[in-house]
Amino acid sequence: MHPGIKLRHIRLFLAVADLGSLTAAGRAEDISQPAVSASLSELETLLGAPLLTRQGRRIALTPQGEGFRRHAREALAALEAAARATLPEAGPQRLSVGLLPTVSTRFFPEVVGRFLATRPGVTLSIETGAHPDLLRKLKDRRIDLMIGRMPQAAELPGLDFEFLYEEPVVAAVRSGHPGADRPLVDALRDYPVILPTRDAIIRKTVDDYLAQLGLATLVPAVETSTLALGRGLLMATDAIWFISQGVIEAELHAGAVRTLPLGAAYLSGAVGMTRPASLRPPDSLARLMQLIRDAAEARRSGA
Repeated sequence: MHPGIKLRHIRLFLAVADLGSLTAAGRAEDISQPAVSASLSELETLLGAPLLTRQGRRIALTPQGEGFRRHAREALAALEAAARATLPEAGPQRLSVGLLPTVSTRFFPEVVGRFLATRPGVTLSIETGAHPDLLRKLKDRRIDLMIGRMPQAAELPGLDFEFLYEEPVVAAVRSGHPGADRPLVDALRDYPVILPTRDAIIRKTVDDYLAQLGLATLVPAVETSTLALGRGLLMATDAIWFISQGVIEAELHAGAVRTLPLGAAYLSGAVGMTRPASLRPPDSLARLMQLIRDAAEARRSGA
């Protein structure tokens, strides 16, 4: 390998490969877009091969880039493992967990209480965020576990996904919404619509559903997957919010929010745990995963 290739080259390349954008990669790595572009050009020069190409507004990998990404990912994971191996075994333990919105408001908090009761010496470092950001951190071994919607098939190489339960996407409105008893298509035309953000894994499913209703050109008033903002908008306006049911479970149980009938079973999707493949989880992580399985089983049985 050329001695001029640095770890920063590898990290930036993997960020661009995962996010498909120089700007998004720069934001994730906290450097400017021109600096990302310069580093990638440097890497291509040092390797003597083109790694990236433009496809419209997105960055795509060349065949050489695909091969380099596979080996670079494995090499980075090995370096992370080597760094962890130097840490003393005694002392405080820390687990890093990435949560997608669908499990962060009700499902996972209930698991945390049971976990802390059995592992009081372990610190849970919990990150919430968009699917692409958490997936990249998982692949780079910056988090140990990701919980939420199942990744796309193209994102799964090198990862293991364990199914927990099925969860629907719902159209949520505040209780007492004036359009709650109207035909859904009329309500969607007459009231503001809130859609998940474009990087949310459920967004394409919702877009496809709207197209089936003849509303492919519908322009959302707001795009968000964030509970605090979405709930506030529902309470303050007559908006209709398409969101995973798990995000608003507490509001549904409290009666502050209700759902509109969608009549589409395909809006349901798998929720589960995603981890790097072929890595044996440490004892504390194995315990956390078992508690998550137990909570999912109780949920499936209606307990």
